[in-house]
Amino acid sequence: MNWDIVEGKWDQLKGSVKEKWGDLTDDELTQMGGNRDRMMGKMQEKYGWTKDEADRQLTDFFRDRTGRI
Repeated sequence: MNWDIVEGKWDQLKGSVKEKWGDLTDDELTQMGGNRDRMMGKMQEKYGWTKDEADRQLTDFFRDRTGRI
């Protein structure tokens, strides 16, 4: 997977992320910066997901929006 696309388009994508996962604060979204590891860690913390579940959720979400992951 190429997470560089997500990082490069983060400012455009974070609104969609906030809409999907509304428990995330603007500060948390800014700190994530589209970084996969930071996002997975925060999703595990906020939603109680396993690492595999966080990976699956994020991969599916960003595949739909970038068409490349």
